[in-house]
Amino acid sequence: MLGTLPGEESLRRGEYYAHPRNLFWPIVFALFGETPPPDYADRVRFIGARRIALWDVCASGQRIASADSTIAAEVPNTIDTLIDTHPGIRAIAFNGSGARRLHDRHFPRRAELRYLALPSTSPAHARLGFAEKFAQWSSLSEALED
Repeated sequence: MLGTLPGEESLRRGEYYAHPRNLFWPIVFALFGETPPPDYADRVRFIGARRIALWDVCASGQRIASADSTIAAEVPNTIDTLIDTHPGIRAIAFNGSGARRLHDRHFPRRAELRYLALPSTSPAHARLGFAEKFAQWSSLSEALED
């Protein structure tokens, strides 16, 4: 699962998707019929047990507040190396179009991987509600079963 860069609240707390209105944790847990526990370490263990890894396309970059649309001067993470050293990776899911766009700017797509363009779970992307986002994110469950 690739995001763009951690938002301000995530950086402050040292946790992925820490903003209380971000739907990432509720959606991912709902895919498995569960409710996210309050403890971040428990959340991370849960997704790890389901073969979901979290990372960002960018190792660093400049942006205004937490707005993905303002990301500039980004330095990508070594996603290509990660894929090369972990041949069990079969799919890459993008949390939002910003992550997909940044990935495709810095890395070629690989024929052996499945790519999932999912709607952003960020509260800044409120055009879709939980139900609509959840319906589209269900493709992640299918990719995990493959």
